[in-house]
Amino acid sequence: MADQENCVRVTRLAKKRAAEAMVQHLQQPNKKRVVLGEIRNLSNQIQMFDSEPLKPKCNKQTTKRKVKRSVSVKEREFREEDVDSKLDDDPQMCSAYVSDIYEYLHQMEIEKKRRPLSDYLEKVQKDVTANMRGVLVDWLVEVAEEYKLLSDTLYLAVAYIDRYLSIKVIPRQRLQLLGVSSMLIASKYEEIKPPRVEDFCYITDNTYTKKDVVKMEADVLQSLKFEMGNPTTKTFLRRFTRVAQEDCKNSNLKLEFLGCYLAELSLLDYNCVKFLPSLVAAAVIFLSRFTLQPKLHPWSVGLEQNSGYRAADLKECVLIIHDLQLSRRGGSLVAARNKYKQHKFKYVSTLSSPLEIPDSFFEDTRQ
Repeated sequence: MADQENCVRVTRLAKKRAAEAMVQHLQQPNKKRVVLGEIRNLSNQIQMFDSEPLKPKCNKQTTKRKVKRSVSVKEREFREEDVDSKLDDDPQMCSAYVSDIYEYLHQMEIEKKRRPLSDYLEKVQKDVTANMRGVLVDWLVEVAEEYKLLSDTLYLAVAYIDRYLSIKVIPRQRLQLLGVSSMLIASKYEEIKPPRVEDFCYITDNTYTKKDVVKMEADVLQSLKFEMGNPTTKTFLRRFTRVAQEDCKNSNLKLEFLGCYLAELSLLDYNCVKFLPSLVAAAVIFLSRFTLQPKLHPWSVGLEQNSGYRAADLKECVLIIHDLQLSRRGGSLVAARNKYKQHKFKYVSTLSSPLEIPDSFFEDTRQ
């Protein structure tokens, strides 16, 4: 009798699990697939793909998850090491040795093995151009949004792409494969629950098989000698954002989101590859402060001391990112612009900036 009851319980449990699995399967959102194919090299107009931009379906459940996720991401991205003495009592802020941490990161970012060649498109590649690279990165911004990936994952993926292209020659038909494989590696490095290989195959409309992606993943890892830990622009942006707000009682979310937006724009432009991540982060803060308060000097003594850069050191990088912000560069690459046009990012991509930055702002730093 007891055996019969146990059998009934097991059967009911199995049926319940099967029903739950079926419901979970039916509730999975349908990902829109994109084929970059043979990326065209056009100077005025870049055609990325014919299909509509990625628009994940939303329901009440996913909306709740998004709200919860956005809060957790914001906490992770902005509640980092703080230079403010008010946080000295919080051991999680690492205030006692934050200077040592960033000194180590500065040393790491200049290591040759972690840096791409500044002119790899001219010296190494034969079939890939700056426009093609921009199209790929723009698409990866959409992929990161589609799969709700951290911004650190996006920055790492782009760093892997640039480092790989500095070593290996690749035809344009395999550029998208390099992109998804690099994002797969970065996801495994940064994410708690990274997307599966099949997800990256699906998002390319199965242009590449699972075997193709895994093989390219192995090639990237071996080419980079498994040196996957890289300080990125995002790494330094967190610290510089805190320094920029050292005189503020409350955090300025608009400044933080504007910095994130401008930093992602910098990923699109091949001309920013030559700059160290810390310099790009400093230039982003300079331009963010100028955008929000164009009449005030955007650099300060505190920023100069903590970043190690004078305003004059930032001029070339600031002007490139400023052109990106005004769509004088990469105007047809709209993924980041659309992403930061949302309410949750305070519409920072719609903020206008003066057309010219006074030369005096690149001279001596003022308090």
